[in-house]
Amino acid sequence: MTSPVSSHGQGTPCIGILGGGQLGRMIAIAAAQLGIRTHVYAPDAQASPAGEVATTTTTASYDDVESLRRFAASVDAVTSEFENVPAATMQVIGESCLASPGAAALQAAQHRIAEKTLAAGLGIPTPRFWQIGSLQDLTLAVKALGGPAILKTCRLGYDGKGQVRISPDDDLAAALEAVGSDDAILEEMIAFDGEISALLARDAQGNMVHFPVSQNRHENGILARTVAPAPVIPAIEEAAQSATAALAQAVDLVGLLAVEFFISADGRLLFNEMAPRPHNSFHWTIEGCATSQFTQLVRVLTGLGFGDTTPYGRWQMDNLLGQHLDQVPGLLADAGNHLHLYGKPDAREDRKMGHVSHRLGD
Repeated sequence: MTSPVSSHGQGTPCIGILGGGQLGRMIAIAAAQLGIRTHVYAPDAQASPAGEVATTTTTASYDDVESLRRFAASVDAVTSEFENVPAATMQVIGESCLASPGAAALQAAQHRIAEKTLAAGLGIPTPRFWQIGSLQDLTLAVKALGGPAILKTCRLGYDGKGQVRISPDDDLAAALEAVGSDDAILEEMIAFDGEISALLARDAQGNMVHFPVSQNRHENGILARTVAPAPVIPAIEEAAQSATAALAQAVDLVGLLAVEFFISADGRLLFNEMAPRPHNSFHWTIEGCATSQFTQLVRVLTGLGFGDTTPYGRWQMDNLLGQHLDQVPGLLADAGNHLHLYGKPDAREDRKMGHVSHRLGD
């Protein structure tokens, strides 16, 4: 394998990271292990979890065109640690270097109607859904559905935020006001037996490699625990990986794509949402796979080729939220635990402060 060479004459490449959160932090750590430099760009870059471990930082807004151009000119490739980067930001960066995951992938993942329409168009089953822009839209959709549903904002909602559960006899005006958006989606409530997520890496030539599928459990809309490889039948894993590959191909993704699915009570696999970036449900790969999701992304961006994604047995990953930090001394005392704290200064309730992984067996 040929070593990556920087286009800036410094021997090794430099990866630009948009965003300063924990995903950026773990990308920077994975890059450093390969001797690759990182440059974090964010409004709070210097004081951010990612900025603390990066080679270089730029503190500037995502609409500062001149700062973005200087940033893009200083790196060999740019990736984003969150999918809500403004499209104009990625357009500016793409003028100077490789921009991952690409404009089409970002645009699809930024809007719940867009991503579900994309999936449905590729023949990937989804829960029934309706676009909601007014109380009239909501009233008609609830009547057509005739059962429980979830009303969500189409943009920016995460970890259970920006959504409410509703029934046909609820106060629909109050529900719409609670969501606080006239760009919303009503989704059929699914009676499901499980939730899984799939993750792949795709390079600029269209080659792809998959990670083992993860099984997830959420509490209050936030991922609480992941077990992997998921204890599902091969047909379910194959269908999830096939659907994820179809989505990655459709948006010409370069980088990582994670897709969450429901497994319905009658055994159907249903698309939930996609994220073109590293994903919380694959943090177990840091210790649990020959190549972690973060190292795989670094390899794709620097032309190092794919690493092996073979798992080292079965693993469990638990998120540590602000209210869980009193568990840290006990977790540290157990030699089987792999503890990761993200360096966030304020421990608020339901804020992701870290995670812990341990091996369950072969």
